[in-house]
Amino acid sequence: MRWILLAAAMTAAFGQDPNSYPNPYRTLENWGTLPDGRKWGSASAIDVDRDGHIWVAERCGANFCTDSSAGPIVEFDASGKTLRSFGAGLFAQPHSLYIDPQGNIWVTDDDARGGKGDQVFKFDLEGHVLMMLGKKGVAGNDEATFNQPSAVIMAPNGDIFVADGHGGNSNARIVKFTKDGKFLKSWGKKGSGPGEFDTPHTLAFDSRGRLFVGDRGNGRIQIFDQDGKFLEEWKQFGRPSGIFIDRNDNIFVADSQSNSTQHPGWKRGIRIGSAKDGSVTAFIPDPEPNPDKAGSSSAEGIAVDREGNIYGAEVGSMSVKKYVKR
Repeated sequence: MRWILLAAAMTAAFGQDPNSYPNPYRTLENWGTLPDGRKWGSASAIDVDRDGHIWVAERCGANFCTDSSAGPIVEFDASGKTLRSFGAGLFAQPHSLYIDPQGNIWVTDDDARGGKGDQVFKFDLEGHVLMMLGKKGVAGNDEATFNQPSAVIMAPNGDIFVADGHGGNSNARIVKFTKDGKFLKSWGKKGSGPGEFDTPHTLAFDSRGRLFVGDRGNGRIQIFDQDGKFLEEWKQFGRPSGIFIDRNDNIFVADSQSNSTQHPGWKRGIRIGSAKDGSVTAFIPDPEPNPDKAGSSSAEGIAVDREGNIYGAEVGSMSVKKYVKR
């Protein structure tokens, strides 16, 4: 009865069952071949560069890289062929990957173990480290430390934003730096009110420069200006693990955790719509047959190329899927 009432309330609020939107895509399984024949690990970090190449940070054939000699940051061409890899020995658990307008690769390391983690790295295309934020293997909540940083992104003026926190006893804030890594400000705390967070898991900018934060634990997207002023919240895209906004303000939101326990009435998958008005137009459902499977299934990380193909990086199934228009 509770589920029925919640589902009815959501349908009334958004005008449609959140799981009933059409799916205009078909799925290509087993996309991407890793170097040296190694197997995929958990992957939540993915982006597309200006040449149409796909970059993924996978967790070294497992869920952590602490004891691995593999380079977790991998560049693929559009067909899934490996072009290069790097980053061996630097990470505990790669979590998000972002490519800035200059082509630099930013990766967050959201766990502290084995003397590594709780950092944000900036690399050039050859894998040279250009900048590090946070202290290696040290969790904290001051200007110089993070506690499980989940995502990083750069504003058009070069300012750097980090979503710092991954639930539990970690942080729940957004941290802003200059393009040179100088701390500017932070905002947010654990909670469910405006400007509060429960697992700020993903970041994106729209064409107006608004910052979209996937507040996953609260089942919403929060939208801010670049000074941290709360503008609005959207709950119509589910429980966001990943957000990608393209140059036309189409928004793609990966929901990898919804189930009848922690987000009743919602199914996992990718919801697609407009970052201009918040409308939802399409839904790619999770192929996992058990909708209440524990943990994560479907995509967590999400990226879209200029042809409109979608790439989903999956933690639970340890793979990357490509979705193309039917």
